[in-house]
Amino acid sequence: MKIKKIKLENIRSYEQKEIEFPEGSTLLSGDIGSGKTSILLGIEFALFGLQPGQRGNSLLRNGAEKGGVVMEFEIEDLDIIVERNLKRGKTVSQDYCAITINGDKKEISVTELKTKVLELLNYPMEFAKKQNLLYRFTVYTPQEEMKEIILQDPETRINTLRHIFGIDRYKKVIENSSLVLSKLREERRLREGAIGNLEQERLELFTKEDELESKNHNLSVMEKELFLKHDARKIIQEEKEEIAKKVEEKRKFSQEIEKSKIMISGKNDSISNNLKRIEIIHSQIEELEKISFNPKRVVELENEIASNKREKERLNEKNIEIRSEISSLTYKIDENRKLEQKMSNLQICPTCLQNVESVYRANVLNKAHSESAESARRIQELEIEKIKLLEKSRILDNEISIKEKELSELKIIKMRLDGIQEKKINISDVERLNETLQKDIEMLKTHMDSLSVSVLELAKYDEIFNEKQKELEQAQAEEKSAEIRVAELRREIEVFSKQVEDLTSRIKKLDDIKKRLDYLVELEDWFSKHFSLLVSLIEKNVMTKLKTEFSKSFSEWFSMLVSDSFYVRLSDDFTPIIEHQDYELDYSYLSGGERTAIALAYRLSLNQVINSFLSTIKTRDIVILDEPTDGFSEQQLDKMRGVLEELNVKQLIIVSHEQKIESFVDNIIKIRKEHGVSGTVN
Repeated sequence: MKIKKIKLENIRSYEQKEIEFPEGSTLLSGDIGSGKTSILLGIEFALFGLQPGQRGNSLLRNGAEKGGVVMEFEIEDLDIIVERNLKRGKTVSQDYCAITINGDKKEISVTELKTKVLELLNYPMEFAKKQNLLYRFTVYTPQEEMKEIILQDPETRINTLRHIFGIDRYKKVIENSSLVLSKLREERRLREGAIGNLEQERLELFTKEDELESKNHNLSVMEKELFLKHDARKIIQEEKEEIAKKVEEKRKFSQEIEKSKIMISGKNDSISNNLKRIEIIHSQIEELEKISFNPKRVVELENEIASNKREKERLNEKNIEIRSEISSLTYKIDENRKLEQKMSNLQICPTCLQNVESVYRANVLNKAHSESAESARRIQELEIEKIKLLEKSRILDNEISIKEKELSELKIIKMRLDGIQEKKINISDVERLNETLQKDIEMLKTHMDSLSVSVLELAKYDEIFNEKQKELEQAQAEEKSAEIRVAELRREIEVFSKQVEDLTSRIKKLDDIKKRLDYLVELEDWFSKHFSLLVSLIEKNVMTKLKTEFSKSFSEWFSMLVSDSFYVRLSDDFTPIIEHQDYELDYSYLSGGERTAIALAYRLSLNQVINSFLSTIKTRDIVILDEPTDGFSEQQLDKMRGVLEELNVKQLIIVSHEQKIESFVDNIIKIRKEHGVSGTVN
């Protein structure tokens, strides 16, 4: 990882400032309180945001409503820009987050941005909620925190280093193994309780299977019995059906007898009706023979009617002529009236355009008046004649109606007289029909006698049919009873089979539980006797290796900062042990410079060990030191050159107010605060 530049806006004492970081070693130089450490806090905020317990108003400039950082850095071949903003409300909170990777910008949440940065730095995700411990102890650790680690009690220090080294997982594994062991024991007790009735259920299964076998045997016997009863009922039913045919035959014969009786009664009725009919026809013939009929009168009436009709036609024609003449005369009167009206006012002739003389007008009017009077007189004569014609026509209509009525009555009489012969023939036909009906009656009586004999012979089957019906009902009842017993037994077998199946399944599950229980017992034994010891041994070996490497590195760094009369090493709990002339010295008896040397050596050793142990992280080539020479003597300051050269990192950022450090670094950025606002000095 390489930091290229950072832009601060309203961060602590900065209003607007962009600071570039070149490769190599860079010193942030300035007086105490000038704003050097604020840059380091801005870098940490850009990467990881606000830490748990860290308040936003510790970063946002007093009086500012919003602020933020924009930092550009490289990780291998990736050019990355991270943006984070702060906004003041009831509290100061993160307002906006974005990340740009090789020009591709995405606005994401606070949590997503921190996760993405950890992923880019290749930090284990387990450090996502550890307040940036890995970053603090591999890249940037405030000097005060290193002194706090040294002064912590051994147990707290060991737990802290476990977190830093990422080997607290072993302790977690041991704790989890205890939980697993507890769960295993709990599950074992549950499974032991679950299989407590296993043998009892096996015995119950054997009992059920024996009972099921017995029921299947009984079912076989009852099915045979049902089969025999079915056959017996079938034979009785067939016998009953044969008898039923005889009973049905008898019933049909009886119905035939009844039909014959009805037919005889009907034929007797027909004979009686025919005799009455013959009597009526004889009576009609006698009455007709008494009627007198004159054929000549028919001819006379027909001729008279024809003559009257011809006379009426002549009168109608005459009436039409009179009406036509009346119409013509009426039209002529209308024309003369119009002429009179026209001539009475006419002064000039419309044809010749000459004046009409009064004499001419009077002659014309007189002529028209005379013609109209003559026409009116003629119409009166014609009206009188028309009335006379209408009266004659009415009289003729009356005479024709009377004569036609008389003619009609004569024709009816003639028709009745003509029907006498037909009636005599009809009498002969009816008498022959009665003879046929009488023969049919005799034949039907003979047939009835024959049917009665057959009915008498078949009457015995009625009693036999009733007996067979009772036998069939008894057989059906026995068969139904057997079917019910078989069905009930089958249901019992079905229930028992289901119980056996359920018991078998339950026993199988219990056997599986027993196998699982045996496995749990073995697993519990392995966890309790082997696993925990193995994890503890692995953790001890790892911690021993780390302690050895840490102690060696710590001694080397310390020897570069102090005289050879001091010898330092680490105890098993990573507590610094300082020896001078074979005597152990307490940390509290050391001078300020020696304490700083102890803390700096511890800091550099911790960085070196973590970068060696966690070799895949992408922050191995950058180290940030905050006031690493606090309390150093001039001699110790001179030794810092060798320390910085020995670090051998691509980017080193040092915060210090010591001017001597300026000659040890490649680049210097001077910080100065004026009127409460920090900035750089060109």
